[in-house]
Amino acid sequence: MLSITPGAYTLVALSKYPYDIGGEKVVVSPEQEHPKKAFGWATRYSSGVLSPFRFSRRATGENDVTFKVLYCGICHTDLHIVKNEWGLSTYPLIPGHEIVGVATEVGSKVEKLKVGDHVGVGYMIGACQSCDSCSNNAENYCPEMIPTSGAKYHDGTTTYGGYSDFMVANEHFVVHVPDNLPLHGAAPLLCAGVTTYSPLSRDDGQMKAALGTMDGIIDTVSAVHPLLPLIGLLKNNGKLVLVGAPEKPLELPVFPLLMGRKIVAGSVVGGMKETQEMIDFAGKHNITANVEVIPVDYVNTAMERLIKTDVTYRFVIDIANTLKSTS
Repeated sequence: MLSITPGAYTLVALSKYPYDIGGEKVVVSPEQEHPKKAFGWATRYSSGVLSPFRFSRRATGENDVTFKVLYCGICHTDLHIVKNEWGLSTYPLIPGHEIVGVATEVGSKVEKLKVGDHVGVGYMIGACQSCDSCSNNAENYCPEMIPTSGAKYHDGTTTYGGYSDFMVANEHFVVHVPDNLPLHGAAPLLCAGVTTYSPLSRDDGQMKAALGTMDGIIDTVSAVHPLLPLIGLLKNNGKLVLVGAPEKPLELPVFPLLMGRKIVAGSVVGGMKETQEMIDFAGKHNITANVEVIPVDYVNTAMERLIKTDVTYRFVIDIANTLKSTS
């Protein structure tokens, strides 16, 4: 709500996105940032507790794809950011970056997707698209990479994730999901899937030559854990690739690395070309994740279970059937 008094502008809002009106900085609420009204579940504080939240998304631009969200996976990164364990979160925050659904509108310059296509968005929703990383299909390493949740987009507004009713994204950051893949099982592939596919694809020749050995280990653990036992499992010249992001630094024992010429490396998700290759590979071979489908009002319980490692399969929220606005 904007109230105007002589020579001043005042706005009561939750957002920290400022506009300059008449030389005065004013703050616009999430519901007023964009023309399209949207609804989701957000956390307002580092408690991480999520609840219904109204906000807005931009209109479909000429290079954009708008899609109805049907399912969204819960990644351990969601837990990190809702609780601000990495010290980077801003609130209110809608998590979710394993997002799948059906395209409902495409911009006039969109070429690879059409209305009705099964589509998805993963960890990133923007990048500079001009640096060396972007030029080499590694947008995930772009210095200006924009995460799907809790970041600032090119226009300065907040990015809100997939625990919501619909998404709007630039075509470049939207993947086409093969029609034969069930969407609830495909959702986790957009983060967990490409996170493991990326280091495997880069070391494909070595991994095939060493099939069935410990020449390579992909460490997906996102909690603090010892590396020494894993390094001990590697053969000489072996590689340990870390793809999880614990909230505290890990201790790295150097001596075992020196004695076996072993390597510890890191990798984060994958570029858009690699992500599309991964989902196409999954479609060709009918690969999906084992999931536990939950209603959106179970999300806080799911987060608590994630903390306690009381999880057998990947949680996936049934957005289409359980996210209900009260209006």
